[in-house]
Amino acid sequence: MKITILTVGTMGDLRPFVALAVGLKRAGHEVTVATGTDFEGFVVQHGLAYAPLRADFLELVKSDQGKAILRGSPLETLRAMRTTIPPLVRRILDDAWEACRGSECLIYHPKSIGGRDIAMALGIPAFVGLYLPMLVPTRSFPNPILPARSLGGSLNRLSYSLTRFMTLPFLGVINRWRQEVLGLPPRSRFEDELRRDGEPIPVLYAFSPSVIEPPDDWPESVHVNGFWSLEESGYEPPSELASFLESGPPPVYVGFGSMASQCPEEVTRLVVEALGRSGQRGILATGWGGLGGVEASDDILVVDSVPHDWLFPRTAAVVHHGGAGTTAAGLGAGRPTGICPFFGDQPYWGRVVSGVGVGPEPIPQKRLTADRLAGAIRQATGDMEMRTRAQRLGERMRSEDGVGRAVEVIERLTSQTRHEVGSSELLA
Repeated sequence: MKITILTVGTMGDLRPFVALAVGLKRAGHEVTVATGTDFEGFVVQHGLAYAPLRADFLELVKSDQGKAILRGSPLETLRAMRTTIPPLVRRILDDAWEACRGSECLIYHPKSIGGRDIAMALGIPAFVGLYLPMLVPTRSFPNPILPARSLGGSLNRLSYSLTRFMTLPFLGVINRWRQEVLGLPPRSRFEDELRRDGEPIPVLYAFSPSVIEPPDDWPESVHVNGFWSLEESGYEPPSELASFLESGPPPVYVGFGSMASQCPEEVTRLVVEALGRSGQRGILATGWGGLGGVEASDDILVVDSVPHDWLFPRTAAVVHHGGAGTTAAGLGAGRPTGICPFFGDQPYWGRVVSGVGVGPEPIPQKRLTADRLAGAIRQATGDMEMRTRAQRLGERMRSEDGVGRAVEVIERLTSQTRHEVGSSELLA
């Protein structure tokens, strides 16, 4: 089966879908991953076909405007929604259509916006995949983009309307594209993006049921697979990293991934001070600019990028921004996890981690101080009950085959769709 996967955003948005693509290819399918041009090398090195989406999110994140948005500036966010993002959305839609033509099945991240529309135009099966539970309403907990743990059953369920409203600012762009390129009528303002021809679109949730318990009121169209983990086999660490790990007790990993700090040198100074106060060695990952401007020492090693599945089992604890992929890697390694969120779903993962007792309370970046971070590191490394819970959770997660479960669901449901189409043609 010829399958196209659409995903845009940061490495955290891409990595789980590459893991799924590798699993699908291993099962005998022909898979193309369509994503931002910055990630072509990452896709190709995993043996996958690549198609470009001109989604310059990296440039936006690293720009002054992007950094202001990360700080929570409503003015810059509004300006971006009106000027920067609409042409970006149109480029993504046009490129996604080109990438999907000739496909027999489509799997898409909701950020790609046009996945459902393209599947309708091509008449092919489609699946929407995401690593946090913000698509399907439930009474059990509110939409993860909200800061509350619960609003009460009815309001919890109602809060998922916010997800639908996230595409409303771009509805004009989407509808012009639907008419000009796909030959489809405009979307309604209140159209349910999780339904197609009256039937639900299957939802593939790429998180562990050991971390987030699936609610009883989710429909059968929701499939909780487990995290889609990408194993980086054959990694050989640089001699400097290997020597540092061997020269003392397991260090604490600190990295903020794709989140660019406004003042990375100040944040780095704070992190180094916190590590010193807590009596821990540290590995600092510079990422896209979240940390920087520090010299290595006997107790501090600065790295650019190291595969999490290799590094995290060799640490005492991990501290990061709360991206879904980094959170999954830390918990899967059985390590206590401290989260210092910027925005988006990151505060949610901080609440989840502390809620299951495998990490300290999250520290928002706006409230991050050396004292607070040192306290969190001391708790993550010194609380033996927390460490035991983290180890046991990691063991359960490693027994799950999230990618394998997702592949099974995709193959089973597409086979059913083909059978139903074939039966209807015979009856006709």
